[in-house]
Amino acid sequence: MLECGMSDRDRQALKRRSADLCKQLVVDELLVQSLQADSILTESMAESILAEQTSQKRSWRLLLLLPKRGPRAFSSFISALKETEQQHLSDLLTESPERDADNLHPEEEPEGKSGQLIMERTEKKRERINELTLEPRTDVTSRLCFSAESMEFSLDADSPINTPVLPCTPDFYLSRCQQSYRMNSSPRGFALVISNVTFDSHAASDLDPRKGGEVDDEVLRKLFTELDYRVTVHRDLTAQGMRNSIEEFCRCLGHQTVDSCVVCLLSHGVDGAVYGTDGQLLQLDWVFKSFDNAHCLLLQNKPKMFFIQACRGEEMDCGVEQMDGPVRTSSPSCEQRDAGREGQGESQQRGALGIKPRIKLPQRSDMICGFASLKGQTICTAAMRNTKRGSWFIQELNSALRLRSRDTHLADILVQVNARIKEREGYAPGTAHHRCKEMSEFTSSLRKDVYLFPKYQPQY
Repeated sequence: MLECGMSDRDRQALKRRSADLCKQLVVDELLVQSLQADSILTESMAESILAEQTSQKRSWRLLLLLPKRGPRAFSSFISALKETEQQHLSDLLTESPERDADNLHPEEEPEGKSGQLIMERTEKKRERINELTLEPRTDVTSRLCFSAESMEFSLDADSPINTPVLPCTPDFYLSRCQQSYRMNSSPRGFALVISNVTFDSHAASDLDPRKGGEVDDEVLRKLFTELDYRVTVHRDLTAQGMRNSIEEFCRCLGHQTVDSCVVCLLSHGVDGAVYGTDGQLLQLDWVFKSFDNAHCLLLQNKPKMFFIQACRGEEMDCGVEQMDGPVRTSSPSCEQRDAGREGQGESQQRGALGIKPRIKLPQRSDMICGFASLKGQTICTAAMRNTKRGSWFIQELNSALRLRSRDTHLADILVQVNARIKEREGYAPGTAHHRCKEMSEFTSSLRKDVYLFPKYQPQY
């Protein structure tokens, strides 16, 4: 049970800055989760906020609820803003209040009848300001506040989400561990991240720098480190340099004592290949073959996870109008283009020699690969890698793994990533890329569910 409502000072701070908050605040699952964890929001409140179709409407609904959620609501909100890298809004709310309505300081109390009249007028003015800022508005100012453009620009000022990975509970681990891949080694496995950001201006003159790409590899490093992986990051490798790094990674003897591995490739790409910084292509089939059961024996029967942030063709997805949908979908961000057989007779021979045949494995199994785009499609220029938050795919993967890996297996997490990517829309007015779309997908040869069981270590 919450105590009485928010203090007048904190309530006034929210009201005074509500217009700025509606335009700039990013109310996503991470922020709502933080408020839930602090018992400020109930589950039904959280669901009602996240059900709103636009970021501004989610902000407005949250701002209506907070003043009613007790004296700790304001400080909890401030903490949630800091956790979700919205420090500028935290500073805005906690700085010395500006009395925009009347320019009076708290200690200045007007005397006499004239002073009383001023105070009454001031209070009415405050009430009017509060009505305008906290209620849905239909005037021109409101339409500007709720425009996609303001949302795009405000998000570009934010940093990647880094709310701590939510831990798995012992009960959940016990309920799933027998039906899923083994996942209790510490570390869980080794992770390799190769991120090509800057390309050789002579050898690859047609490949532009991937501005914001450096954000993605840092996001992945932090994410998988927190998920208990030993992470190695390489940046700006030629195609041969990428091959060398992957071969060295596959030969690592440490794979014998861990339960999985992760490989992330971030670059320009084409269908079936990604570019090195020298403009040469690294074939993805070669990458997958390097980890198959014939070439990477220490990872046999263990889940191998791949994430590819690159284009897979030249066709741009301009999207189609949904016949029964809303007039316009809102986009949470903007990013930049990323174009770019078993032998027979062996068992009979073993039988003839009196050797008991071993169980045979398919050449390639136990793999799952998430792609930022569909086969044949480019990640259009308008669907940009946000220079502060990174690419759409890595943003959503980061968010989903931090929030959902505690109780959701990887294939379902990638379905959720697909759903979030589907909602996004590029913002580049005046260009052919305006309102372009992106669609991620994944392929899988997994035999079981992959639960990462974050932050849980069984006791034997």
